[in-house]
Amino acid sequence: MSSSTLENASWSPRNPAERILMTLKMHGALSAAALGSTLGTTSEAARQQLLRLAEERLVEARNAGNGVGRPTQLWSLTPAAQARFPDTHAALTVQLLDIVRKHLGEEALDVIIAEREADTRNAYEAAVRSQPDLKSRVAALADLRSKEGYMAAWTEQPDGSVLLVENHCPICAAATACQGFCRAEIDVFRAVLGPDVEVERQDHIVSGGRRCTYSIRTSTNASA
Repeated sequence: MSSSTLENASWSPRNPAERILMTLKMHGALSAAALGSTLGTTSEAARQQLLRLAEERLVEARNAGNGVGRPTQLWSLTPAAQARFPDTHAALTVQLLDIVRKHLGEEALDVIIAEREADTRNAYEAAVRSQPDLKSRVAALADLRSKEGYMAAWTEQPDGSVLLVENHCPICAAATACQGFCRAEIDVFRAVLGPDVEVERQDHIVSGGRRCTYSIRTSTNASA
């Protein structure tokens, strides 16, 4: 059924405010009631924490009408809160990429991306390809990605496919500056999950999505 969750994410929240920020990062916009239920507390306790975080400009609310009665207030992270999650050496990485592009050209960037892709594939392959079935392989991949800061989780879908979700991108600045990194990542997923598997990116942080999601299924062309 489900896999990696808030409890086994690489960053472990220690206080109520951090837990709320992490939960909104993982789940997207939530009401105070839904947040309280997720965290095992009351909606009023969650609302009080949200109001404190709103004063710090870390969360913001919007009204979502449901057609009956008062609209529900949904809370989400602000850009300031998003910035609290790690983006590994972002400014330095972007600067280095710009220097490589300016002085050595796009071909040099392609070499860098290819080297990183090969290293990542080698690191993932033993852990993922040794698993007995698709769900186990995706679970192993999600675990590896979570350890790298991607806050990954997976869910089996009603049609038998598997959805891999990455709620954070620790290399977002680099990927925005050079989208070859994103192309290389999906190529690695396809390589380590096996030739009988189809991987399709559905949501993309770099393109404005809240998270990256990948639909993964056994290929219709796979032999029986």
